[in-house]
Amino acid sequence: MTTALNPNDEGTAKRFWIRSNKESVLSLYTPFVVSLASGNLELDTFRHYIAQDVHFLKCFAQAYELAKECADDDDAKASISELRQSVLEELEMHGSFCQEWGFDVSKETIPNSATLKYTDFLFATASGKIDGINCSSNLTPHFEKAKIAAFTISAMVPCMKLYAFLGKELQFLVDVNNNRHPYKKWIDNYSSEAFQAAARQIEELLDKLSVDLTVEDLNVMQKLYNQAMKLEMEFFLSQPLNQPTVVPLLEWHNRNCKETKEYGVTIFSDFDLTCTVIDSCAILGEIAMAASPKSDRIHQESEYELRNTWERLSREYLEEYEQCKESMLVNQKVDYCFTVFVIVTFILFVFEVEDFNYEGLKVALEQLSDFEKRANMKILKMLVNVFFSKIIAWISFNYEGLKVALEQLSDFEKRANMKVIESKILKGLNLEDIKNAGERLLLQDNCMDFFHHITNNENLNVNVHVLSFCWCDDLIKSAFKSKGIHNFQLHANKFIYEGQISTGEIMKTVESPIDKLQAFTGILKECDKKKTRLVTCLLCLLEADIGIVIGSNLSIRKVGGHFGVSFVPLFHGVVMKQREGFEGGFIGWKGLSGVVYTVSSWVEIHSFIVGS
Repeated sequence: MTTALNPNDEGTAKRFWIRSNKESVLSLYTPFVVSLASGNLELDTFRHYIAQDVHFLKCFAQAYELAKECADDDDAKASISELRQSVLEELEMHGSFCQEWGFDVSKETIPNSATLKYTDFLFATASGKIDGINCSSNLTPHFEKAKIAAFTISAMVPCMKLYAFLGKELQFLVDVNNNRHPYKKWIDNYSSEAFQAAARQIEELLDKLSVDLTVEDLNVMQKLYNQAMKLEMEFFLSQPLNQPTVVPLLEWHNRNCKETKEYGVTIFSDFDLTCTVIDSCAILGEIAMAASPKSDRIHQESEYELRNTWERLSREYLEEYEQCKESMLVNQKVDYCFTVFVIVTFILFVFEVEDFNYEGLKVALEQLSDFEKRANMKILKMLVNVFFSKIIAWISFNYEGLKVALEQLSDFEKRANMKVIESKILKGLNLEDIKNAGERLLLQDNCMDFFHHITNNENLNVNVHVLSFCWCDDLIKSAFKSKGIHNFQLHANKFIYEGQISTGEIMKTVESPIDKLQAFTGILKECDKKKTRLVTCLLCLLEADIGIVIGSNLSIRKVGGHFGVSFVPLFHGVVMKQREGFEGGFIGWKGLSGVVYTVSSWVEIHSFIVGS
């Protein structure tokens, strides 16, 4: 018999949730959830959803009863009873929804196929009819029943956890809408502390029930959890929408642009720290270290010197980069302060009305010393948020100033590359070693899945361009091609070889932000100017129709924030665009808006562009 697993600090429920991250994010970006979040979901669609959800909740209540019968622990039984009671209260809430919005859920409705898939799956699990379970002959029936309780709860946790997750994500949008959201009551329920506590309770119950189970049993629970999460996502996708939505982007774009012959999407992506977990320079440096001969004392000393040279170059680069960045920001400070003065003068001129709080403004402006230190416009934007948000955004976003500053950074990058070339540290690298390293590169989760999906589906009509400062394009080509991705255009620097061995020289084509911008605009001149573009690099991010940065890139945020760039979570941006569409103001995604969207992972990008 397989040895039972001991519980760890992370907990079974948390591990399962992390492994189902993709489905949770895909659910968040479904047209139904985006429309609900925006507040413009058609009432008939919401009515249909509530009627279908009633079938879910009734099934949940019965599944809890079956799980309680199988549980062999009094505390577990008590917890299941409490969770069942919360489901009954949720059913009552649905009844209040029906009264408030004027429809009768007591009328018999037929569950759709997605609803039936989940309810049938849950009933089968709670009844012990689970595919793939191989029970050992020496296990007692009593222990088998306890396992069924654990399996049942593992098929129910995803629903609770997903709704708690969605509730929290949507709550922010209710707050910024001054509590006037038409579906505020629904969002308030799932973001409430009571529901969040119920979600934590069922996760704790899952952890408790899984303590004495075997590896095989835990694998079954993981499969049940994943299956339940996928069925939840399918449930949201099955809701009938008779309204336009901005997601998935490819569907929206191709639907709206096909008649005007602007069909197709061009996607630009960086490589280092966007596709990869670590910078490619470090990889090439390690290959150089490994390529150094080690056969005798002289060669050993040579290797030692080589490593010292590499460490010195790396240290100097980091130090000089920070110095260049700080100098770049300081040099732009005069123009920045002048912008502040212009805005303040404009406010004083316009607000010559009886109720204008001049003294209050003076007190707030005294805080500008802190504002200078932080080098952002937050305090000032707060002061005039209601009446002049659009004017302030226009004045505070200083694209030309940013471009001038990054030209300084470009000069630094070119000098740094020349130091590397002159050191000859990249001389003697074997092309096969570089390709092998590319195949083994540690990549961001789901990055290559996304590119594989969009480049191998001709119906999507997507063009992909990778723009990178990487010294060696062969490393990037190998990384992509090893994952079956061949249909993309690469714009990067190249090693110069003699045969299969590098000379240490670099054919420089993309060394700096300005080089990237020139490559970006050059490509666009060859494309239809109104195609949608997405990129992950700062000047290009701002030029693109939709600029997306992955992860918490502090350097980009600091520099961008200094020049008035706003960093907005992508989901919030999508919901705002959906709201604009309903109000008749949405005319598409536009570049040079001063907004860069942020995501935590490639799953978000996939969810937004491609969908489920």
